[in-house]
Amino acid sequence: MNEVIIATIITISSVGIIAAVILYWASQKFKVFEDPRIDEVEEVLPSANCGGCGYPGCRPFAEACVKADELDNLYCPVGGNETMANVAKVLGKTAAEKDKMVAVIRCNGAPQFRKKTTTFDGALNCTIQSNLYSGESDCPYGCLGLGECVDACAFDAMYMDPETELPVVIEDKCTACGACVAACPKDIIELRPVGKNSRRIFVSCINQDKGGTAKKACAVACTGCTLCFKECKYDAITIENFLAYIDPVKCVLCRKCVVVCPTDTIWEVNLPVRKAKPVIENKSNNIKNSEVDIVAMAKENSADETKANENKTE
Repeated sequence: MNEVIIATIITISSVGIIAAVILYWASQKFKVFEDPRIDEVEEVLPSANCGGCGYPGCRPFAEACVKADELDNLYCPVGGNETMANVAKVLGKTAAEKDKMVAVIRCNGAPQFRKKTTTFDGALNCTIQSNLYSGESDCPYGCLGLGECVDACAFDAMYMDPETELPVVIEDKCTACGACVAACPKDIIELRPVGKNSRRIFVSCINQDKGGTAKKACAVACTGCTLCFKECKYDAITIENFLAYIDPVKCVLCRKCVVVCPTDTIWEVNLPVRKAKPVIENKSNNIKNSEVDIVAMAKENSADETKANENKTE
C-alpha cells in the first residue's frame, strides 16, 4: 500500500516537473519583447482612450508611435501639438504641428425652419430612428435631435439646445476626438480647423435635393443656386449634388459668400458683425429732382400770375 502511494507521488511529481520545464522552455522560446519606450510614451499621453487617434486606446497608439519611423501620420487630438512634442522627445523623433480641429454642426433646421410632418413613437435613439425612416420632417438629411452625439462625447463638449433641437458644440471643451462624428447616423457633424482667431465659415446644410425640393423641406436649406460659387474669387467653394461646400484651407474669410446666400445657409463663427453700408446719395438724381422742383415752381408762379391778370381785367 505504501509502495503504491510513493509511486503515485513520484509519478505526479515527475509529470509536474516535466510540464514546468516544457512551459518554461515555451515561454522563453515564444517570448515577445516589449519595447520599454511604450510605457514612457503612454505616460505622456492624456489616457483618454477616446479613439480619436484611430487606435482603440492610448497604449496601442503608443505602440504605433514607437514602431513608426516618423510621426507625421500619427496625432493625438486630445493632447494636441504639445503632447505630440512630448512623444517625439521621448522617441528622439520630430512631430509636425497640425491645425487644431473642432466639430461643427452642418444642419440649421430648427423647428421654425423645418416643420415636423410626422411624429416618431419609439426608442429615443438617433440610429434606431434613422434605420426606421428618414425623420419627422420632410428633410431626409437633417438632424434627428435625439442627442446621440451628445451621449457619445466623453468631454462634455456638446449639449442639445431645447429651442432649436440641435446639438451645440462647446469649442473650448471640444478635443476633435471624432466620437460625435462616428455616432451621428446622418453624418451632419464634421471636424474642421478651428481657424485663425477661432473664425470659420461653412455651409450648415447637407441636403442634396434639388433647389425647390430642398427649400420646401427646410427654409434654410442649401438650394445649389451657385451664387456663392460665382462670388468666391479663391476657388474655395464647390457645388456637388446641389450642395455647396467651403474648403477651410482655401477660404480667406472674406464673407462675400455669406452676403449673397439667399437662404442664410452659410454660417460665420466668431467673426465681427458687419457694419451697415452708409447710404450714398445719388447726385444725378438730386439734380434731376431739383430741376423738376424748379419747373413745378415756375409753372405754379405762372398760373398765379395769369389768374391775377384775369382778376384785374375783370
